This record gives sequence, structure tokens and C-alpha cells, in this order.
Amino acid sequence: MTHRERFIKTLKCEPIGGQVPTFELVYFLTMEKFGKVHPSHRFYEQWNQMSYKERSLHMNEMAQLYIDTAKAYDHSAIFVHPNPAGVENTQWLLELIREKSGDEYYIMMHGDPTWAIPDGDSMMDFSMRMYEDPEGLNDESKKRLDDALEFARALDEKGHLHDGFTLCSDYCFNVNPFFSPDNFDEFIVPYLKEVIAEYRKMGYYTIKHTDGNIMPIVKQMADCKPDAIHSLDPQGGVSIPEVRKIIGNDICLVGNVNCGLLQTGTDEECRADVMRSLREGMATGRGYIFSTSNCVYTGLALDRYEMMMDIWRKYGSYDNYEQNFGSGAVK
Repeated sequence: MTHRERFIKTLKCEPIGGQVPTFELVYFLTMEKFGKVHPSHRFYEQWNQMSYKERSLHMNEMAQLYIDTAKAYDHSAIFVHPNPAGVENTQWLLELIREKSGDEYYIMMHGDPTWAIPDGDSMMDFSMRMYEDPEGLNDESKKRLDDALEFARALDEKGHLHDGFTLCSDYCFNVNPFFSPDNFDEFIVPYLKEVIAEYRKMGYYTIKHTDGNIMPIVKQMADCKPDAIHSLDPQGGVSIPEVRKIIGNDICLVGNVNCGLLQTGTDEECRADVMRSLREGMATGRGYIFSTSNCVYTGLALDRYEMMMDIWRKYGSYDNYEQNFGSGAVK
């Protein structure tokens, strides 16, 4: 199977045997690894002044950098950050990645219209609006949903160039969700459920991302029927076995390697946490994608991520689960 085929079977919670798929939502260490700035950091204020040749050079370099990252770490998927944004530029970038890599990789991009935790400047105003102007807030939610679906349909008309959307609005702090369960039901669930359903009608898979302590709302998230939930943040007290108890075995789980330990822990602590994540994630024999609990962010040591990936290569095979972790995997 190609990386893409293995990734899709895993999203569908079908047994695959062999190596667990892996990817990262973002891999920011491209300068240290490849000597090139990550595509999402490039702000093309002069894009409209560039000649076609210069734009093409930039686009080709971005596309190749995504592929080089996937090849270097055996990632099964590529998360694309279109830059500059817009349907035409996004189409161009996706076409180049497909042209250069064929159908080897699952390709995804952001597409979440739901509200995230507001920033510090607007948090108080947003909180007041939930209680004083819920109708107005829901009107905005509907507009955000309509805009996201309009973009997805416009891009889909250009050809089925990618495989899915990753919904990246963060809902939670490490201690608790920003939204109470009741507020989550009112202001998030209807729009999350609809955007997932509409993407599925277009033939796209969805991964729902949020950091932090999702446990009070994870059942509500699962009931919206995403194909997968990311990032299962242990810094927020999220445990793969506990999530499985709540949502069952038919939604794929992604992540759970503690980013905080990767940055500040000892080598021994990091190795133990990676092994824990693999053991717990692989226990059902299906429906698990290995990754960090956030992303490979700026400031994370490259050698720590590469140590994590060396452990995955050695121990991340379903075929050797009992040998590596003992009996107990569900067959």
C-alpha cells in the first residue's frame, strides 16, 4: 500500500498490519533540517508584483519542501498551509504536490469555521456575547460555515486535489475547555457537525484538532462524527485509554506524544513517553496515527524529534506489538 492508502484505512479504523502511520500537523524545523524556511512563515506582500516565473519558483519550492519533509520522516500525510491564500493559489500548490509525488501521500488542509478560544484582547467580549447576544453569535457562526463550504466547493470544482480537511480551531486550555458543555452544544456542535457532514458529502475526510483538556467535551466532539481526533494532549490530562472508553473504537485517534517532555524532559523521560503512546495507541490493533501532541514547533530540538521517530521506526509495528509491549492487543 502507498502511504496514502495506509493513512485512509487507518482513518476508517480498518486493520492495516505493519507500521503505524505517522505525520505532523506542522513541521517547523525545516531551516535546521533542510536550510529552508517553512512555507507558512513566508508572507508575500509583493506577490501581486511578482512575475509568473518568480511566483512559480516560490510555489515549486514550497511544494518540494512539503514532500521532502514527508520523505525524511516517512510521514504518510502532508498538511498544507496555502500561502498566499485563495482558491487559485491553493489549487496551484496542491497540483504541484500531486504532480511531484503522485498519490503517495494523503494531503490535507485547514478548514474549520467553528469558534476557537478567543485571544486575550477579545476573550471578555466574546464571553459576554455568548450570554447577551447568542442569536448574533450564531448568525456569525452560520456565515463562517457558509464561507468555509463555499471555499471547499470552489476548490473541489478544480478537481479532487486533496483528501481531507483538518479542523484546527482550539477549544481547550490545559485545565479545562473554554466552552462549557452547554455552550459547546449551542455555539460549536451544530456547525462542527454540519461542516463535517458536508465535507464528507464532497468525498473528504476530516480530522478534528484541539489541544488541551478535551475530556469534558470529547463525547460531544465524537458525536459530530469526525474521522479522527487530534492531538490527545497529555499535558491536558488526555489519555488514549480513557478517550477510547468514552468514544469507542470506531474513531481514529492521532497524537499523544508529550511535546513538553520532548522539549524539556530527559532523554529517558522522552523515550518512556513515546513508548507509552505507542503501546496505548496501538492496543486495539487499528485506528491510531502516531504524532506529537501538538506539532513540531519552533524551539523544539531537532534531535529530540528524530529520537522520537527512531523509536517509532523500531517499535511502531503492529506485527511486533506483543513482542515489544507484551500481550493484550485486541485482535
